[in-house]
Amino acid sequence: MKIREIGEVKNLHPCFNKGNNKGRMHLPVCPACNIQCKFCERKIGGGDAEIRPGRAASLIRPEDAGDYVAEALKLCPEITVVGIAGPGDTLATDHALRAFRVIDARFPMLIKCMSTNGLLLPERIDELVEARINTLTVTVNAVNPAILSRLCSGIVYHGKFYEGEEAGLILIRNQLDGIRLASKAGIVVKVNAVFAPDINGGHIKNIAKQVGRAGADIFNIIPLIPQQELQDQRAPNCEEIDSVRTAAEQYVPVFKHCQHCRADAVGLLGGQDLGSRIYQERVKDTFSHG
Repeated sequence: MKIREIGEVKNLHPCFNKGNNKGRMHLPVCPACNIQCKFCERKIGGGDAEIRPGRAASLIRPEDAGDYVAEALKLCPEITVVGIAGPGDTLATDHALRAFRVIDARFPMLIKCMSTNGLLLPERIDELVEARINTLTVTVNAVNPAILSRLCSGIVYHGKFYEGEEAGLILIRNQLDGIRLASKAGIVVKVNAVFAPDINGGHIKNIAKQVGRAGADIFNIIPLIPQQELQDQRAPNCEEIDSVRTAAEQYVPVFKHCQHCRADAVGLLGGQDLGSRIYQERVKDTFSHG
């Protein structure tokens, strides 16, 4: 049985149900990442104008997470989900799990939602269960190492740098194994796939098929934001997005209202982002190491 049944998650988690009028809070506690996606630009500081993943105005200490959540609930009592999605990877350091333990102790009624690239997921799954993570998002951009090598420059795995298809083999294996283990452990699993039409456009349905077999509960297709090494790639158009969603739905349920949320987003989807009020007004010194 799921730690939280998928129906309950849909009722309480705004990313699973657009019309539920529930809020979410992202805690920007993760300073480092262990893979380098060619489209990713992690950035900390400099204001809150950019609305995209990997972006946060500041980093906070995991031990202070409960105080930030308490402040956010005063401003937005509709918050039902506390998520950690960066700006680095949640399993590349211990910061996310430390923060989730704090949240679980103080706010056990809130859904705890973690996002990860999945590289270390199989070996850390017991820690997720111990921290009582309810929902997990794993970003899987390819299940073919040759395709993944065009989207990911390399990975750092157990102290060694891998690149090309060798990196892809390790990452894909760990992602699928991690999804299986998380699903078996009772965690509701969502899979994100960044859709770069001229790279993995014909491959999205294969991703959906493999992650569906591994136990993913829902699948989310995210249009590429052309930047960094993929700045010359084009973003998909609406017709292409609809087409790959239809293809993916043969294998796993697809949801269709995702936003490019920041790693410090707070509030209702589509409403005022309260992140600047919660974080920038409280943080005196930016916390960064790792």
